[in-house]
Amino acid sequence: MLPPERLDRFARHIVLPEIGGAGQVALAGARVVLVGLGGIGSPALQYLAAAGIGQLVLVDDDRVDPSNLQRQTIYAERDIGHLKVVGAKRWATNFDVALQVEISDGRITRANAAALVAGADLVLDGSDNFATRLAVSDACTAARVPLLAAAVGRFQGQVAAFNGAPCYRCFVGDAFDNDDCDTCAADGMLGAMSGWVGTFAAMHAIRLLTATIGGGTMGDPQWGRLHLLDGLAPAMRTITIAADPACPACASAG
Repeated sequence: MLPPERLDRFARHIVLPEIGGAGQVALAGARVVLVGLGGIGSPALQYLAAAGIGQLVLVDDDRVDPSNLQRQTIYAERDIGHLKVVGAKRWATNFDVALQVEISDGRITRANAAALVAGADLVLDGSDNFATRLAVSDACTAARVPLLAAAVGRFQGQVAAFNGAPCYRCFVGDAFDNDDCDTCAADGMLGAMSGWVGTFAAMHAIRLLTATIGGGTMGDPQWGRLHLLDGLAPAMRTITIAADPACPACASAG
């Protein structure tokens, strides 16, 4: 049960038949690991916190740069030069003192990814390189933790949910086990575009959490389906990702 002050705070959720009281209780008890607190992670954090996700684990090894402020709206000028996880935790706890917020400022590797995702109900990955994404994906697959992967570049965004086969590695293959990745510094980035992707990812996270642990009915979790967001059209389309029978991650995990 939620205490009276929490009922008031989330009343607009609770009256939605697709969420209801049971769904809001599920969100309050959920543990979500948010990897990357940049253009995607910042708006995602804002709406995950606003949704009442009870436990948040914030992971990022980067520091706030002046160029981040154009799209990473949880930070202010006073945060420049400081760790993003510190600024993000400050924002979250100022927003809602009832949230339990943990932080990790180390870089994710194959050696520590399993420990970071352990016990999570969902991992939302908005990191900016394939090495991190694949380490997180493989750890989630091995631990059977649902993964929501989100990416953005210029005017294009991608959001996909994985829970077993197919996995994120099925989507991108093995060629990207490195840190090479296009950067928004080189290609450009519309701030509002990253906001769209981040908030879409947060909404999808709420769908997955209420469906898997709260019995919610916000529609099909759409495992293995990739949502492509086009900011120029504007438009969105969805494709199905095929499982790779030779995938070293999900095929071997069963």
